[in-house]
Amino acid sequence: MTTTATGATAGTPRAGAGPDAVTVSDRVLDGPHGDLRVRVYVPAGAPVAGLVWAHGGAFVHGDLEMPEADGVARGLAAAGVAVVSVEYRLVPAIDYRASEAEPGAGGVRFPVPSEEVAFAFAWASATSTGPVAASLGVPAGRWSLGGASAGGDLAAGAALRLRDGEVPGVPGVPGVDAGAPRSVVLAYPVTHQELPVPSAELAAKIAALPPEKDFPPAAVRAMNANYLGHDGPATSPYAFPGGHDLRGLPPTLIVNSDHDALRSGGEAYAAELAAAGVDVMVDREDGTTHGHLNQPDHPGCARTLARFAAWLTGDALVGTAHEPPR
Repeated sequence: MTTTATGATAGTPRAGAGPDAVTVSDRVLDGPHGDLRVRVYVPAGAPVAGLVWAHGGAFVHGDLEMPEADGVARGLAAAGVAVVSVEYRLVPAIDYRASEAEPGAGGVRFPVPSEEVAFAFAWASATSTGPVAASLGVPAGRWSLGGASAGGDLAAGAALRLRDGEVPGVPGVPGVDAGAPRSVVLAYPVTHQELPVPSAELAAKIAALPPEKDFPPAAVRAMNANYLGHDGPATSPYAFPGGHDLRGLPPTLIVNSDHDALRSGGEAYAAELAAAGVDVMVDREDGTTHGHLNQPDHPGCARTLARFAAWLTGDALVGTAHEPPR
């Protein structure tokens, strides 16, 4: 194994599959909370864009092998996007759907996963001009940041951190400059500590969901409290960016699942971004339930990946970052 000048340990590349071969390798970064593993997917040809991606899993589960991580990364790499998939630290598992669920004691909590995702973006974006540029090949200024479900919350919070220059660990890593993402892409994200009230149309769809597909407000509250490590309100806007000052964030694409309680949060966050002067595009993936990127055989999964690819690789859909906070 070799160690790069940016504090990353590069493993043996793994051969990709399919007509558009993708080179996959694991790297271990000197992250803000110790070793931070990322999986890097590089297209066969020269990448036209890059994406740092965080999988979902209610902050308590998920890994780099799940379709929402590996499948998304391979699909986008086949479209010309280099992807850095982040194995951020998970918080202790609880049954957040259980009545009166409460956070356990100890273990990883906010801000650790949030800081790790922001750090991974800073490292990846620096590769466009730093010593590992040849291994990724993404043009400067073409890195975006994204995530799904709980990973969407981490990505949105990391975008706030990057806007504010609050990325712990970056000054100690040679060659890393925490610049702003070109854009943010979110799939059915967690965005608010308290789930916003759904519209009548969405409420009717939620009522028809089986229990394992529903996210009642109490369950979301317990899940988020477990991420924080306490039941009280978050004291940092980076924990749940919804409802905070969003001015100056990069252009954002949000794809919500259709039959999904979390859609109320994704739609509310899109409205808040627009009100803050941020260029935003929001889509509802018809006929899908929460986590549809984990269902590779569902047509909604392919449609969302196509939306992401079009957004990331072209210029016609993405706007520009506007006025910073004042």
